[in-house]
Amino acid sequence: MKLLIVAVGQRVPDWAASAYEDYAKRFPPEIKVELKAVKTEPRGSKTLETLYAAERERIEAAIPRGARVVALDERGTGLTTRALADRLKGWQLAGDDVALVIGGPDGLDPAFRQAAHERIRLSDLTLPHAMVRVLLIEQLYRAWSVNAGHPYHRE
Repeated sequence: MKLLIVAVGQRVPDWAASAYEDYAKRFPPEIKVELKAVKTEPRGSKTLETLYAAERERIEAAIPRGARVVALDERGTGLTTRALADRLKGWQLAGDDVALVIGGPDGLDPAFRQAAHERIRLSDLTLPHAMVRVLLIEQLYRAWSVNAGHPYHRE
C-alpha cells in the first residue's frame, strides 16, 4: 500500500521537513509513504477560480490513477485516532493506494473536494500548512501503531 501526501506549497521550514521525515521513515516496508509537493499558484490579481483551477491541475497530475482521494478539509469529518486507525486498516485491506491532499492558502477547489472519495479534518483549529504535514504524518503513523499493537500509541 502507498500513502501519498499531496501538499500544495513547496517550501516548509527545516523543522517541519525534519519532523515529517522522522515519522515517514518509521513506517514498515508494507506501507510506502511519499510526499509530493506541488507549486502554489502565484496570487497576484488572479481570481479565486483561476487559482483553484491551476492548483487543481497540479494536484490531479500528482495523484496516480486509481488512488483513493482523501481531501483534508475544514468541513470534513472529524476523526478520532481509533477511527483513523480503522480507516487505515480498511484502505490496507482493500489494497488501495491513498492520496491525502492538503490544499494551498485558499484551500482546495470546491469541485475537487466534492469529487474526493472522503473529506476529513485534522482539527477544528486553523493550522499552518507546514504543521498540517507534520500532524498528518504523525497521526497516520499513530494509526498504524494502533493497528499493529505497537507501543507508540498507548490506550
